Amino acid sequence: MVIGLDCADPELVFDRWLDDLAHRERVLDAGIHGKLRGVTPPITVPAWRCMMTSREPGEMGIYGFRNRSAYGYDKLAVASSASVKEDTVGDILSSAGKNSIVIGVSPAYPVRPLRGSLISCFLTPGSQSQYTFPHELRPEIQRLVGDYMVDAKDFRTDRKQWLLSQIYEMTTKRFAVAKHLLKTRPWDFFMMVAMGTDRIHHGFWQFMDAQHVLYAADGNPFADAIHEYYEYVDAVVGAYAA
Repeated sequence: MVIGLDCADPELVFDRWLDDLAHRERVLDAGIHGKLRGVTPPITVPAWRCMMTSREPGEMGIYGFRNRSAYGYDKLAVASSASVKEDTVGDILSSAGKNSIVIGVSPAYPVRPLRGSLISCFLTPGSQSQYTFPHELRPEIQRLVGDYMVDAKDFRTDRKQWLLSQIYEMTTKRFAVAKHLLKTRPWDFFMMVAMGTDRIHHGFWQFMDAQHVLYAADGNPFADAIHEYYEYVDAVVGAYAA
């Protein structure tokens, strides 16, 4: 079982807020952990796909979710699952007859077949697109949580209270779907990536970081927004180990 928290800050998770994240602290105490070198550039799309293929960005030709489509500067293409030619962990396990549940590991759109269940990532145009494999999983998810959120909408908005509710709704739905699949599907390998940790940084870092150029110490209603969200995610992840 692999639960990825996109853009989670190691300084916050393993140092500054560790005492407030009881479940992550319990995992560290009970297991083995250490620093790992990430990929260059440390961006969502190449990072997760490098992890799933054991290939570097240069080998795959993916350096972000927007990449040059030729050798000039004027043509850009959005990365997709079709950009990845190498076998992923899910592909290898499928060939070995093993079942996987994979949720939100980018780039995953358009969806590609695997033995098990797959839900696409934030690069999906929306929940009206075919974002699941098998295809009949999509209406099942809709019955379970309503409109499945592949991403938090407009995460750079100035409507911060609305954005905060969007991030929590996305997270709640994603973990609800994950728990449902874990209970109803056979699996040998499970992996999901939660995007809320990335989106809350985009939207609220300026309210937390005193070094940020836009930081305002007085009258700051969102000073604890990131900390409270980390605690929420910690509790949700902890439910899997209960």
